[in-house]
Amino acid sequence: MTIKKKKTGFVSLIGRTNVGKSTLLNKLLGQKISITSRRPQTTRQKQLGIKTIKENQIIFVDTPGYHTGHNRMLNKYMNRGSLSSIGGSDVILFIIEALKFNRTDRYLLEQVPKTIESLVLVINKVDKILKKGDLLPFTKNLCDEFCFSDVIPISALKDSNTDELEQIIIQKLPFGEHSYPENQVADSPLRFLISEIIREKCITRVGEEIPYRLTAVIDDYKEDENIINIYSTIYIEKESQKGIVIGKKGKKLKAIGTAARKDMESILDKKVMLTLWVKVKKDWTDSKEAMGFMGYKIV
Repeated sequence: MTIKKKKTGFVSLIGRTNVGKSTLLNKLLGQKISITSRRPQTTRQKQLGIKTIKENQIIFVDTPGYHTGHNRMLNKYMNRGSLSSIGGSDVILFIIEALKFNRTDRYLLEQVPKTIESLVLVINKVDKILKKGDLLPFTKNLCDEFCFSDVIPISALKDSNTDELEQIIIQKLPFGEHSYPENQVADSPLRFLISEIIREKCITRVGEEIPYRLTAVIDDYKEDENIINIYSTIYIEKESQKGIVIGKKGKKLKAIGTAARKDMESILDKKVMLTLWVKVKKDWTDSKEAMGFMGYKIV
């Protein structure tokens, strides 16, 4: 009788902002643990997603999208998070958007140590290519310049080729005992996941600038036999932003709360009563003390 050895490895999703890392992570896991939106810089902190398939355990590390042109402390914090997981990875999924490769992509690739043998180029959003014949020369040019172990075109949104990507990852995992129970899919505190749900619903319902100046903090979490009571404060930076988040007669804040509550009930499998407040914390995205209070730990 042949005994199959277990395999376990860290797989980092690296790429500039808005290339679809969190969407891909959710597809690979088969459920949503990371918030997504069409706006850049949605992911702010590293997040682990765990998938166990028989003897294989993949520990995905979703990272903030690397971006340039912003000098606030929050932006620097996100960029450090994007780069910090590269060195400790067994496999790196370097994610780019189809037919788009710029100086930020190049800079990120140059940060990958030459010692990492499993560097997989993931070309996302191929469903948006108008001329499919353009993909081959684009891919060839990148492979001529950089040393990738594998190249795979996918569409995370359409769930195209993600099964093939998973098989590539499994082949490259090192042997080792599993680090998490087989039924665990995330390694983030519950309060963090809940606050991220609220932030996601805000992002999709407010103006262009406000999502980058907004965050949600869970003030209290009380679970009774039949209901979970969650109290949260949404922080913005300016008094003028407060009315935009609340909306006329509180309608926007109510819509945010309703959408967030539905997601929470789906995840928690229990009725949720969500209470939201909106408060101003001036220039919190550029304050070490304020960011620490908001849950962004500055080392």
